Amino acid sequence: MNVIIGIVLVLGCVAGGFVLSHGHLAALWQPYELLVIGGAAFGAFVIANPGKVIKAVTKHLPSLFKGSPYTKAYYLDALALIYDLLTKARKEGMMSLEADVEDPEKSNIFGKYPKLLHNHHAVDFLTDYLRLMVGGSIKNAFELENLMDVELDTHHEEAHQPAAALTRIADGLPGFGIVAAVLGIVITMGALGGPPEEIGHHVAAALVGTFLGILLAYGFVGPMSTLLEHCTRDESQFFKVLKTVLLASQQGYSPQVAVEFGRKAIFSTERPTFRELEEHVKRK
Repeated sequence: MNVIIGIVLVLGCVAGGFVLSHGHLAALWQPYELLVIGGAAFGAFVIANPGKVIKAVTKHLPSLFKGSPYTKAYYLDALALIYDLLTKARKEGMMSLEADVEDPEKSNIFGKYPKLLHNHHAVDFLTDYLRLMVGGSIKNAFELENLMDVELDTHHEEAHQPAAALTRIADGLPGFGIVAAVLGIVITMGALGGPPEEIGHHVAAALVGTFLGILLAYGFVGPMSTLLEHCTRDESQFFKVLKTVLLASQQGYSPQVAVEFGRKAIFSTERPTFRELEEHVKRK
């Protein structure tokens, strides 16, 4: 929703200011300038990025319009899920989790949290480390933390690539606007000697090319890359919360205390209160 509001504000204020200054909106409609700028930018994007990054960008862009999924309710479910798993392990032994971690799709515990079950990366993260804890492959919390840090660092680097790719395109768009403007001037030079209104039209079209390159860079693509960075940060923080809870459990804390460690790792804007978490866990 914020993205749509922002787009409306950008277009509304730019177009509104132009019209109030006695400009004609029709003069800004230059489809061939858009073709030059957009086509060149997309071509540069394809040249600069491997297929996996292009695929990641096209996958993440639609999610920007939905907002971050890592809300307070999502965190409550995540902490409740881990609490249920750790409570079962404390009552019945770690081996009782074997069926849950080997096939979470059929697990009664995971089944209570369908939103989390659809987050395959989060489920893989939880089941991988619970599997190590169940099997006794990890002897202490330091070994577990080192392994988690390796995965989270790798995930952070990978998740940052789409935002970085968009940032580079945003940086290049003003340049492509200049390219469109130069081409417009070339056309204008060829029209010298003709009617003055035709020359004026070509000069205006050339200037619109520069305008569009700058507007697309700083009004749309640049902000979208920044928003994608925020989404990546939210996702990274979510996995840090999962890591914190599992490490606390590995250090011997009770499930209730372990999820409290995780609650404290949540950003204040999404962090539930102690009572909210307690009531949510009991309801589940």
